[in-house]
Amino acid sequence: MSHSSIKKIAVCTGGGDAPGLNAVIRAASLAALNLGWECYGIRDGFNGLLLPEQYIEGGLIRLTRERVRGITHLGGTIIGTTNRNSPLEFPITDGDGTIHYIDRSDELIRMFRMHHLDALISIGGDGSLAIASILAQKGLRVIGVPKTIDNDLDRTVVTFGFETAVAFATDCLDRLHSTAASHGRVMVVEVMGRYAGWIALNAGVSGSADVILIPEIPYDIQKVADKIKEREERGNNFSIVMVAEGAHAKGGTTMIKEKTVGHAERLGGVGEKVARDLTELTGKETRTVVLGHLLRGGSPNAYDRLIALRFGAAAVRALHEGQSGIMVALDPPTVNYVPLDEATRRMKSVPLDCDTILTGRDLGICFGD
Repeated sequence: MSHSSIKKIAVCTGGGDAPGLNAVIRAASLAALNLGWECYGIRDGFNGLLLPEQYIEGGLIRLTRERVRGITHLGGTIIGTTNRNSPLEFPITDGDGTIHYIDRSDELIRMFRMHHLDALISIGGDGSLAIASILAQKGLRVIGVPKTIDNDLDRTVVTFGFETAVAFATDCLDRLHSTAASHGRVMVVEVMGRYAGWIALNAGVSGSADVILIPEIPYDIQKVADKIKEREERGNNFSIVMVAEGAHAKGGTTMIKEKTVGHAERLGGVGEKVARDLTELTGKETRTVVLGHLLRGGSPNAYDRLIALRFGAAAVRALHEGQSGIMVALDPPTVNYVPLDEATRRMKSVPLDCDTILTGRDLGICFGD
């Protein structure tokens, strides 16, 4: 298909929401409309096409200029998202309640053709973009846009949503410092970060945390307790401990809060465990704050708005240039294209020799090792 034959494109958002999704949708829609294309949003990941009966007004939303007006600053996504019902492993419930999984990707591509949709812009993290990569291999024209507050997608310097999440977590640490100091408490703050500790690291260093625990560095709780006691001996009667949800003790595993069919495991509980252990080892009063989905919600900051708008426009530009099977990626000062299969091949975890960790160590922050 030459780019000139494109008349209608679809946009979908999959996985967890992130500040900046609506900015991508607006940029992609306006860029497409300015080329004379029609643009549609698929409701809730691919559910709009695979489960159209769930939607009274249909599973596709026409993204007109009026529909995308004034949405750049809004959190969430106007077309909805989901982190279940992958078309590659779609859950089907039998009459007896048994659940099994089928591959509906060929059917999904047929649905694209039935609706005369010529291309897809898939906005998502590693899971969504891995699905997009397979759809591209099956012949659908696909452009990926990297989205995750965890910042763990490879081949792009940053993903949109991350900077807003870090800014909010840092603001929370600022607030917690005053209450921790007033009461002489240890405050344990748990943030998102299943397998990569970017949010905990960047917010922890920016917000002057005393301890930062991330998945990449298994911690020794005794070393954390020693840091708190050392601070007390110097006259600091409070401490702030920043913990990524995927952090785990040496020899231990990540803590799973919930496991449901067709859903990614929900991590959680490590903050409470760290708090209990520290109370036992230090005798200090400890409180836990779980920021959780507060990091996902709310208005994107200026940085994330601009990156999201650049990504959305670049995705349409890539389609117009005849590209497919690629992800738009930030490679300052430009946005370039990388193959989808390369972008999803491995997770971008925090390098142990990265400058932010070195800075933290120079400042005396304890990483539990």
